[in-house]
Amino acid sequence: MSEEMAPADRMIPDGGTEHRNVNDVVEEEWIEETTPFERVYEIIRTTYDPASAGEIADRARVSATTARKHLRTLESAGEVTPSQDGQTTCYRRSETAIVTEHAQSLLAELSPEEIASGIADMKGQIQEWREEYGVDSPEEFARELDVDDVDSDYGALLTEWQTTRRNLALAQATLAIGEASNTGHLTGTDTDDEGDSDASIVV
Repeated sequence: MSEEMAPADRMIPDGGTEHRNVNDVVEEEWIEETTPFERVYEIIRTTYDPASAGEIADRARVSATTARKHLRTLESAGEVTPSQDGQTTCYRRSETAIVTEHAQSLLAELSPEEIASGIADMKGQIQEWREEYGVDSPEEFARELDVDDVDSDYGALLTEWQTTRRNLALAQATLAIGEASNTGHLTGTDTDDEGDSDASIVV
């Protein structure tokens, strides 16, 4: 009866097996199955604090030159926000890209009609709060009622109003992105020093 070989083991030239670290196996498969651009993009999608091109290159398993080239492409596409830390240029996921990702998730779950209905409901709720308390915004509401206890009834309403306003802005952005997606897509194409030329982002 043959015994199945564990994925982390592999044959070596002398006919034996070499035990490999599972993390190394996963990393090798990731490198084999992705392009350098895809790995840089994958890393920057979860980079919310500024990181240097060298740090991103290390995590993406590419050269620093390749990372910089793809980061410039991603910056042009609005996916990356650069900043300076002394002489070092750092990069992080852009706020626009984060909003776009949330919007695309909403578009995958809801129809434009459902999103529009939700927008109408949220606008109606906000208008009710404005009329009931005689203020235009949650900030004015907090000032007028001297809300400083987040656990009070007014504190809970303040939080709900702020959350509703954020969700309204996201829903409105989602509809706009959905309309833009129906008319075209944003792409960035470049050729890196490792021979990959297909580097496109669809928004």
